[in-house]
This record gives sequence, structure tokens and C-alpha cells, in this order.
Amino acid sequence: MTLVWPEMLWLALVLPLLVLLYVWLLRRRKRPVLKFPSLAMVKQAAGKGMNWRRHLSPALLLAALGVLIVAGARPIVLLTLPTQQQTIILAMDVSGSMRAADVTPDRITASQAAAKTFAKELPRGVRIGVVAYGGTAHLVQPPTLNREDVIAAIDRFQLQRGTAIGSGIVVALDTIFPDAGIDLSEITGQLNMPRALQPSTLAQADPPEFKPVAPGSHGSAVIVLPSDGQNNLGADPMDAAQMAASRGVKVFTVGFGTKDGETLEFEGWSMRVHLDEDTLKKVANLTHGEYFYAGSGADLKKVYEALNSRLVFERRETEVTALFAYLAALLMLVAAGLSLWWFGRIA
Repeated sequence: MTLVWPEMLWLALVLPLLVLLYVWLLRRRKRPVLKFPSLAMVKQAAGKGMNWRRHLSPALLLAALGVLIVAGARPIVLLTLPTQQQTIILAMDVSGSMRAADVTPDRITASQAAAKTFAKELPRGVRIGVVAYGGTAHLVQPPTLNREDVIAAIDRFQLQRGTAIGSGIVVALDTIFPDAGIDLSEITGQLNMPRALQPSTLAQADPPEFKPVAPGSHGSAVIVLPSDGQNNLGADPMDAAQMAASRGVKVFTVGFGTKDGETLEFEGWSMRVHLDEDTLKKVANLTHGEYFYAGSGADLKKVYEALNSRLVFERRETEVTALFAYLAALLMLVAAGLSLWWFGRIA
């Protein structure tokens, strides 16, 4: 636990003085002189258990003051709390290398199955959007609460030649910030994007002034980006990651497939497909996200399970001043209630 105003703890020096004052008042109190024929009658007059009862309420009040002093110091603790994420953009790799069968039954099938499970298990209040990127990147499902629409969009994937990781990030950002006036044609070079698949604000006459924010500070949306290969088309991944970082959006990257890769042959052409972990790690680090590696379909499901937990709950520093104030108030109420019950008065 850390304190915003640790200087407030100096007020705790008053507590021992209050204890001394209480003892002095007890001794100063005049006791009436009564005559009892025997010691047994004195014990009976005093009553059983009354000695500790008379001190319990003041002790609770003293504890309440101590808790209030800690509250005044504004304590901060590390807690696991629900996040404020409202939108998750799945930027899915649909490049030709996803045909590779080094993951059973093949990369694209395993990736689709894991993504659909991930979508089903997210809380119902989280909107999910889907961006598909291969040689180009397109929004194939605007953010929605309808899981059936998300699953249908994932099932409709069509593989493309090339891998445009950076373009996938940019299209995801344009989906998160539809009024920001992000010029996709200029950044990604996609001059022939189908209008039906473009965000409605692809070209704004007078976009709002952009003001950078701290990386990872955007609390209502994140991007989850799996990839199995190297970027070779579209926007540069690091430039796209910088765009995400300056807008506070975290990008969680997932390296999918075997690290050694394989040679893939299709329709008379062949290519060597392998995982570029360095780029994916840099994208995650720059945006204050996190990188995961998944070497198989089962690994990918585990990664999505971990992401589900991290996106729904996160450990963060939280000020708990109010909790200490509530505890102090409760102690005071208990002290007053016991005093009223036992002695018919509060003071």
C-alpha cells in the first residue's frame, strides 16, 4: 500500500495523547462513597463484565479516528477490478500463409475456432468488431453486441496474398475512432476499398484536431491482433503502432504458428512462411499491450482465455480512501450503538 499524502500520518501522534487524556479523566472522576457490609455486595453492585464494556466504546472511537487518519493520507493499493473495456476489435490475419498445415487442421481453421470461442466467452456487454487483413485490411463486422454476427463474419473469411499487419491496425483504429477523420487511403494505400466496407468517416472535410494521449490510457477499447507472418504490404506496423499509442489504444498481439515456419505451395507458387515475433513484440510494447505466442490451436485457445481474463479484469493501482472512511464511520456507529444499549447514553 502506498500513500498520496503520507504527511497526514503525523496526526496519529494525537492518538496516544487521547489515550492519556481518557485515563486522566477516569482517575479525576469523583466516585460516591457507599457503605457495603461485605465485598460480595460491591462485586454485585459493579455487575459482571461492566468493567470492559465501559472501555469498549471509547476504544472503538479511537480506532475510528486512526482509520480516518489513514483515509486522510489517501491510501492506494493494487487491486484486481473489472475493466472499463466496452469495445474489442479482433484484427484477424487472413493472409495466404494461413493455409499452412503445421497447426492442425490448418492455421486459418484453428484461428477461426479459437476466435469464435473467445467471442462467445466475452461478457455480453462488450462490443466486438472484426477486421480482416491480408494483402489489404477491411472492417468485416462493425462493433456489435450480437455474437452470432461476429461468428458469421469470422466464418466468411477469404484468404488473400500478402500480409498487411499495419493496415489492420489502422483500420481497427478508424473503427474505434470513427469521427477522427483517419485517412485510410493515404495511410494504407488502399485506393479501391469497397465503400460498403469502409467506416462512414473515411474522408471528413474538416476532421477534429488530434491531441496525443499517454500510451495505454484509452480505457474503452483495445485491439487483439493475431498474425502468423511478416508484414509485406500496406502501412508500416511500427507507424501504425505509434498511431495506436498516441491515441492510448493497447494492441495485444498473438504470434500464431510454428517459429521455424514452412514452405507453402499453392496454385503454382511457393513461399516460405515464418513468424516475425520481433515486430509483434515491438507493436505490443509500444502500445503498452502484451505479446503472446501460440504454437498450436490448443495454445491459441489458451492465449484467448488469458486475454479474456485480462480484458475483463485487470490489476491496477486504486485509491481506497472511501473504503477507509466507510470503515471509520462504521466503527463510530458501533461505538455509539453499544454505549446507548449498555448505558443509555452515547457519551
